[in-house]
Parts: sequence; C-alpha cells; structure tokens
Amino acid sequence: MKLIVDSGSTKTTWCLMADGQMRDQLHTGGMNPFFQSEEEMARIVALEVVPFVGERSLESVYFYGAGCAFPEKNRLVERAIQSHLSVPVQVESDLLGAARSLCQQEEGIACILGTGSNSCYYDGHEIRQHVSPLGFILGDEGSGAVLGKRLVSDCLKHQLPDDVCEKFMQQYQLTPASILDRVYKQPFPNRYLAQLSRFLAANLSEPSVYQLVWNCFQDFFVRNVMQYPAYDCLPIHLTGSIAFYYQEVLRSVADTLQLKLGRIEQAPMPGLISFHAK
Repeated sequence: MKLIVDSGSTKTTWCLMADGQMRDQLHTGGMNPFFQSEEEMARIVALEVVPFVGERSLESVYFYGAGCAFPEKNRLVERAIQSHLSVPVQVESDLLGAARSLCQQEEGIACILGTGSNSCYYDGHEIRQHVSPLGFILGDEGSGAVLGKRLVSDCLKHQLPDDVCEKFMQQYQLTPASILDRVYKQPFPNRYLAQLSRFLAANLSEPSVYQLVWNCFQDFFVRNVMQYPAYDCLPIHLTGSIAFYYQEVLRSVADTLQLKLGRIEQAPMPGLISFHAK
C-alpha cells in the first residue's frame, strides 16, 4: 500500500492507496514545517496516523505539503514521519501536488486557493516557473487568510457599510480588542482569519462584499498568474476550498481579464490518486 498525503496549513488528508484505488482515508490537523516543530508533527503521526495504518503493509509515503519548498523543511517532515513509520518517505511541495493533480501530464498553470494561495507554470512534468506567494502578510492574494484580513480591516476602518460590519461583528461575537489579540498574540492567525472569511461567502449578495472578494481575486490573477508564459492561452486550473466555493466570482474576474479557466477542484486528492495510479 502507498500512503498519499495532502497537507495544508489547516488540515492534512492521509489516503491509503492500493491497486490504483483509495482504500481508506484519515483527516488530521495541518502539518506545516514553517509553523510546527519536528516534535509537534511527529506527535500527529504517532497519535493519529500510526493507529490509522494499523497492521496494514505500507511500502511508501508521498507527502505533498504547505511549507515544503525547501530541503531543510522537507527533512523535518520526513524525519517526523519516519520516526514512527519505517518506510521510504518522499516529501514535495503542496504546489507540485496541485500541479500533478490538476494537470496530470499536461502543460498548464496550477493554482491553490485555500487558507493560503500559490501558483506555478507546470510543463507537464515539472514546475518551471513559480511566483512566490510570500505568506498572508506580504502576499497570499486571494487566499482565505487574506480575504479574512481584508474583511476585518475594512470593518474596523469603516470601509464597509455599517450594517454589514455590525452583522459580522455580532455573528462571530467579535470586538476590536479580541481581534487584535487573536491576530497578534495567538498562534496560527492565518487560520483564524481564513475562518472569518466564511462570512464573505455567505453574504456575496451584498454589493460591497462581492466587490471586496472580486478585488482580492483580481489581485491574485494580476500579481501571480499573469506573470507566467502564455498565461493568456494556457488553461488555469485551481484547487482549494476558496477556489471551489467562490468559483462564480473567480470566473467573472477571469473573464474580465480574458483568462482561460480550466478545472476547479475542492481538493487535490482525487487527482493525486489518479496521478500515482499511472
């Protein structure tokens, strides 16, 4: 059996695969070596993954993860897994996972829009060009974290209608002090902001909310996708919860920019299973 893993900042999906088919699946918290130590990630493996695998014979692990774009970070993940599962572990970026899932062996532009955002030009075999996402403070345009950050900022700076701001603050029982504490003093502010962005999806009929989301996606395309070769004729595929739930807005922005959208998938795992089956 192979263990195929798709790990974002918020959650990790572990899929046991045999004979080209998914046999079992587990969801755990996210494993990101930029935010978690080797010991913290190893604890997830020990307490949740090892019991999930059980007595089943495992031959290899393919791990595609957020924060896994540098060799030293990849080694942290590899050691965390191998400390409890004595099998070969191949660690790759979540972006390569998205490209393999969305494009398979075809040329295209692959994008992730989830808690964070990312994109690349993929030649059908490898990532050939990549615009660094820079994280939710400096970049991550179009991501859940940046949508949430923009929503909070616009409410606190009175850039949205008063009734929208009041509804948002009451629905999540927020105060300016509680927001600042959660963002600046507590761990994983990106996850927190991404959770708040759900308000936007539920209120897209409000013109000011729709425009906020539209502007964030325009930033994503202009600052990232439109830097790749042949961006105006290659298919642009997207995966992630934000891409999936906001796909109508994404298609509107893409049409305005004369971009060709391809597949929009909620998660990369089905495509990864197909890729590794081949």
